[in-house]
Amino acid sequence: MTDLFNDLPAPDVDWYPDWLAPETAEQFLARLIVEVEWRQDTMGTPGGRVALPRLTAWQGDADAVYVYSGIRNEPQPWTAAVAELKADAEAACGARFNSVLLNRYRSGADSMGWHADREPELGPEPVIASVSLGAARTFDLRHNKTGAVQSFSLKGGSLLVMKGKTQAEWRHRVPKEPRVVGERINLTFRWVAPHTRAGGPSRG
Repeated sequence: MTDLFNDLPAPDVDWYPDWLAPETAEQFLARLIVEVEWRQDTMGTPGGRVALPRLTAWQGDADAVYVYSGIRNEPQPWTAAVAELKADAEAACGARFNSVLLNRYRSGADSMGWHADREPELGPEPVIASVSLGAARTFDLRHNKTGAVQSFSLKGGSLLVMKGKTQAEWRHRVPKEPRVVGERINLTFRWVAPHTRAGGPSRG
């Protein structure tokens, strides 16, 4: 029988749903909640600045500075748990990372809208390693030309690596899911050109 989906576009991703053991993922979640300096940022809209629907943190090397949506991200030092996950993600991806955006989704009411990480400081084909801890959330990828959508359930301990032309040809989001009650922390590791003063981080 012919597979009707063979001709649909597919993003260039590597997917490791069981990258961390469940108990290890739970330990990292608890550590990050305590050790990371979480903040409530705001973003510009036509109606004025509004709170982001999640908490965030930015860690990285000293020269990994980002400015986006009027928010200047001076990197906080790597904390112990984040540094451990960075080293493991680099080994899994065969890539180097000098920064990470952490998103803390407090419940299913927190979300991330459609976007692509196409800032020039990320390079033409960035490798972005997305580590998920805590409650499972849906992650949608939508092809720019065809509108085809590929969805993943990013459970605690999973690793999704976006690479190649994924950022150029696809957009992604984390939609609201009212039935989800638990917290989720997502870490998107990447390499940004040092001393950058404009652009925006991978949001994941």
